[in-house]
Amino acid sequence: MPQVSDEPPLVHIVDDDDSLRAGLASLLRTVGLTARTYGSTQEFLSAERPEQPGCIVLDIRLPGASGLDFQEELTTLGIRLPVVLTTGHGDIPMTVRAMKAGAVDFLPKPFRDQDMIDAVTAAINRNRLQRASESQAVAVVDRYAMLSPREREVMALVTAGKMNKQIAADLRLSEVTVKIHRGAAMRKMGARSLADLVRMADALKSRSD
Repeated sequence: MPQVSDEPPLVHIVDDDDSLRAGLASLLRTVGLTARTYGSTQEFLSAERPEQPGCIVLDIRLPGASGLDFQEELTTLGIRLPVVLTTGHGDIPMTVRAMKAGAVDFLPKPFRDQDMIDAVTAAINRNRLQRASESQAVAVVDRYAMLSPREREVMALVTAGKMNKQIAADLRLSEVTVKIHRGAAMRKMGARSLADLVRMADALKSRSD
């Protein structure tokens, strides 16, 4: 299980309604959350975004590109913050499109304060887990880089389900040598069991695909 950071989150509010932005920021402060507000998607993109967990509360009807279009654009831009969408004119197709694009929630205006707090909390928790998983994946890549070429060969065969005797025959090594390389690979990778090592090998493969 990835270790989740307790770094304080930041909520980005993108809405062209000044009073709504101010009111929502004030609401979030009552539950200990910090918010930054933006009147447009362009203003959000132009601002400096610190590297910390958080989410975006995004109005669908904005000047220029719609909130839905912008939500879909975020991944292309490399912005991986979860999105809570709000609108005063929602319908079922719009809701379906938003949720398929990965929105955490879709709240019609006027929304209940508690509904917004719950949606933002869920979005922040999702982002914390995402960041922890990404950090863990990077650590696996870094550890794999420390393996010798032979240790990588042994790891690949071990995680493919081969026994030490089979690996020894494939690589023309003694079983003792295979055990030494296998032990070194597990130690360097930080794997406590074969199952751990298999999960790490799968993670490495998914990153290279």
